[in-house]
Amino acid sequence: MYKILLVLLTPLALFANLNIAVTYPYIEVITKEIGGDKIDTIVLARGNWDPHFVVPRPSLISKVRNADGLIMNGAHLEIGWLPQLIRRAGNSKININSKYFLNLSNYIKLINAGQNADRSRGDVHPNGNPHFHLDPNNILVIANVIKGYLISIDDKNKDIYKSNYQKFASIWDKKLQEWNSKMSSKAGMKVIEFHNVLAYFNKAYEINTIATIEPLPGIPPSSRHTMSLIKLIKEKKPSYIFHDVYHSNKTAKYISSKTGIKLLIMPHDIGALDSIEDLVDLFDYLTSAIK
Repeated sequence: MYKILLVLLTPLALFANLNIAVTYPYIEVITKEIGGDKIDTIVLARGNWDPHFVVPRPSLISKVRNADGLIMNGAHLEIGWLPQLIRRAGNSKININSKYFLNLSNYIKLINAGQNADRSRGDVHPNGNPHFHLDPNNILVIANVIKGYLISIDDKNKDIYKSNYQKFASIWDKKLQEWNSKMSSKAGMKVIEFHNVLAYFNKAYEINTIATIEPLPGIPPSSRHTMSLIKLIKEKKPSYIFHDVYHSNKTAKYISSKTGIKLLIMPHDIGALDSIEDLVDLFDYLTSAIK
């Protein structure tokens, strides 16, 4: 009887899905694309939240306590909330030095690196700007890294992960050509941003951010800074104000009313707007918003 019971139970253990915790929705989507039906995901932040500030609630601790792995964005984007979440969960698999832990920023060439992390300079990320997934070319880099990560912790399904990656890469390459064609005429465009969220997107398409509404990252604009921006806009004549979904756009609206410059709400992740349901939606939206 015990032998029969063992035979019946063993397949459940052998073929159970990996349970992977991820910090943001874009990571979840890529992980699902590569992992297919061999993995389940737990996403810790919503796409319309400020990615810098996530409250490590008890519900999140419970979610990661039994995770088989953790994939983070990195570059200090989660520094304010993820370390304490990992510590309180007490799950050795998701510790930073574990083979089941993946920091995506370690595989990306970051821009704006080397800044002094002095609080007087605002919320500076010394390793570089952490919003690298907004360069659509980096999505393939991230997908390839996640493929390798899944193979490293689940070698028996490596052929599935490799095949899923190839399918994803083929579709993405076609979309890259479409977006490159759509954005080719935008090279040299000047814009204002609220926060430098779109640094990688702008770099990919040669769009120049001439100023930010935040005088320093994470620091609200003063009246003096706002008036200096209005003067700059009248002189330099940028095309748009790019604004994220999670900061108040009150100052941007005021600047728009005084200068006539158009305000564009630019989503940064899946779920940032109701219409953004996957990565293709995200970049279709971003590339179509700019006329």
